[in-house]
Amino acid sequence: MIKVGIAGFGTIGRVVARHIEASALPLTLAAVSAGERERAETAMARLDTRVPIVDTTGLVAASDVIVDCAPTAAFRDIAETTLRAGKTLVTVSGAALMQWPEAADLARAHGGRIILATGALLGLDAVRAAAIGTIHSVTMVTRKPVKSLVKAEHVVRNNIDLSALTEPLKIFEGSAREGALAFPANVNVAAALGMAGVGPERTRLEIWADPALTRNTHRIVVDSDSARLELIIENIPTDENPGTGRITAQSIVAALNDLVSPIRIGT
Repeated sequence: MIKVGIAGFGTIGRVVARHIEASALPLTLAAVSAGERERAETAMARLDTRVPIVDTTGLVAASDVIVDCAPTAAFRDIAETTLRAGKTLVTVSGAALMQWPEAADLARAHGGRIILATGALLGLDAVRAAAIGTIHSVTMVTRKPVKSLVKAEHVVRNNIDLSALTEPLKIFEGSAREGALAFPANVNVAAALGMAGVGPERTRLEIWADPALTRNTHRIVVDSDSARLELIIENIPTDENPGTGRITAQSIVAALNDLVSPIRIGT
């Protein structure tokens, strides 16, 4: 039985907890940590399982695998504590991981591991396979509803007014690395794509605010010596947080299932 700790008990963390609780696989919820304890206690009361709400150190001590569902700013502390303990971290924080090149060395030195779940991205298996050969170019165009972007760091910092938008507006164009710095909580998909393929610097990214959309939409084109991939995904936002797609939490659950399932589908 693998003991799972959840760091961050918000929109994603609660979904992951419910799936673990209902799973027939050898997974059990060991503990959670949360920035707002009162809200976490309220959410915990809705589960059949009762586990302790602890700090990061206590979470890692109680668990075999840590699932990172916390805000991006907390990623480094959670990841370092997990890796130094020689344990496994499952996360969708691709943007934060991309900005921490020492992560692999730390994991290797202590016997830890980071699993970057696919989050809202499809086709990652194919991109990784193409990268075994030669990838000539990777382009990603992200279009999001206005409500998904109004609080984005880049939008707020540059005083971009999206309130009266009547047609699509391109608010960013550059590399995936530049996009991760400008939108640390909004472009985990682009960061994961960059790390899987030709690298964040060579992965081109556009971000559009589109008042006609109700779903977060990503169009990815990969040109390689083995295949040309054109991928489109429309993610249904969660009710609690329009910037987070429902499939994000489900991708974390799928990654956890892979740790214990007798058959693994996909690379």
